[in-house]
Amino acid sequence: MKKESKFSTMVTVDKARLLAGWLDEKQGTDIVIMDVSGLSSVTDATIVVSARGMKHAQALADALLARAAENSLEFLGMEGYQSGEWVLVDLNDVLIHIFQAESREFYNIEGMWSEAPRIASNA
Repeated sequence: MKKESKFSTMVTVDKARLLAGWLDEKQGTDIVIMDVSGLSSVTDATIVVSARGMKHAQALADALLARAAENSLEFLGMEGYQSGEWVLVDLNDVLIHIFQAESREFYNIEGMWSEAPRIASNA
């Protein structure tokens, strides 16, 4: 007998677009979705988004977690919430990097994954 999952099974690209849309609704800026499925053993897609400040970064993370729970999306963990400089939200097959502008430029996640195809968002 197969155990039924309590989490939604959504195609990664659709999930990433949905998450990007939620970030856009909360005024996240410069949203980039990257398909890292052939490049990473940890995740299939990565989203990078900019926040206006610490409180905005925290609000974006809070909104993601609330909407993920409402939609039965699996949440594995979060790092960096207290400082809000770089908040990493792990939704299993999609990792979301919420940056303040200076940190985003410094860590250059898009440059690190420059060979990853970009996924067009629906926002």
